[in-house]
This record gives sequence, structure tokens and C-alpha cells, in this order.
Amino acid sequence: MPAAMDMRTTLDAEASAALLPALLKLQTWLSPAFPVGAFGYSHGLEAAIAEGRIAGADACRGWIETLVRHGSLWNDLVLLGAAHRAAACGDEVELRSLGEFAVALSGCAERRRETLELGAAFTRAAEPWGGSGAEWPYPVAVGALAARHAIPRLLTLSAYAHALAANLLSVAVRLVPLGQGAAVGILHDLEPFLAETAERAEGASPDDLGSASILSDISAMRHETLSTRLFRT
Repeated sequence: MPAAMDMRTTLDAEASAALLPALLKLQTWLSPAFPVGAFGYSHGLEAAIAEGRIAGADACRGWIETLVRHGSLWNDLVLLGAAHRAAACGDEVELRSLGEFAVALSGCAERRRETLELGAAFTRAAEPWGGSGAEWPYPVAVGALAARHAIPRLLTLSAYAHALAANLLSVAVRLVPLGQGAAVGILHDLEPFLAETAERAEGASPDDLGSASILSDISAMRHETLSTRLFRT
């Protein structure tokens, strides 16, 4: 093996090994088994399904893509990235400002409840990793803790985007109903899209915040008055 190739292989192996602790932390923090109760929130998806807006795999895929590209999940990614930068610099004032901004961006009472309750539960569950103890909204809490453990921002954004998409798909599996095979197929199709969006969010700032997913916002509001509900939001 040429010396240059051998050196490159060694450096690649060392870089991969350096990322392993970060990867394991993210897999734990964003796992469905991590006790934040994410399975109990549908982000307005339950109301959309009840109203017949989502009745199959294509509609479900399109709904999630819209949220990530133009809606509340995009805002979450921007806030997470900004919180990561602020925590890496030790800027607690900026973190507080981002936390307040995240609450203000919540389109209705249930969206506000979701981000605050998930953030508080995440902070409590993450105590073994030495969190700050401050109960930020969910994306701010995840971004801040990842920065304190020197986990790369892009890796954190990618894992967070995948976890959000997977949680919404779990809602669809139970309510559409969407088969497990179809849900896995959607996750497969979303992989390059989620990676591209995470890369875009890595370079974004709070100036890039904005939502145009009107139907999702309306569904989240209508969920508050559903007569039969399986999810909190």
C-alpha cells in the first residue's frame, strides 16, 4: 500500500474513532427509549389524519418534507444550530434569548406545550451527562448539551432531524394506518433530504427562521378540540 494511502486510511480511522463517543450520545439522547415522552406528541399530525389530509405514504412523506423544508421542524433545526453556537461560546444570554424565541414561535398553545415539556423532560433525563439544569425548549436544550460535549453541530442536526421524522412516522403507523414497511421506505427516501436540510441549517442563523406550513399550524390548533385524542398535541 502506498505511504500516502496508508496515512489517509489511518487518519480516516482516527477521525471515525473520535466521532464514536458523539454518535453514541446522540443515539441515546434521541432514541425513542430516552424518557422525554416524544411518543405522546403528534405535532398536529393526529388532527390532520382525522380530517383526511393524510391517508397514505405519499401524503405522509410530503407532510414531513414540508415541515422540515418550510415549517416548524425547520425552525427547530435553526434554533438548535444557534443554541449549539451559543453554548460553545458560553453565551448564556443568547441561550435565554433563543429559548424565549422558540416559545414565541410556537403557533398555538399545544405547540408551545410540546416544545416546553419535551425540553424539560430532556433536561431531567440528561442529568447524567451534566446538563446545565436550565429547562430550555426542546431544540435549544439538545443543541446546548451537544455543544457542551463538543459534538459536531452538523452531526447533531442530522440526528435531530432524523429523530423528528421518525417520531412523526410512528404517529402515522398507528393512525393512518401506515404499515411498518411503508414507514421504513419513507425514512429511506428522506435520508438525502434530511442530510441536505441539516447542512443548510448548519450555516443558518435566526434570520433564516420562518414557517409557511399553514395547514400544519391549523391542524395543531384544531387538535385542541378533537373529541377523541391519542396524543397530547
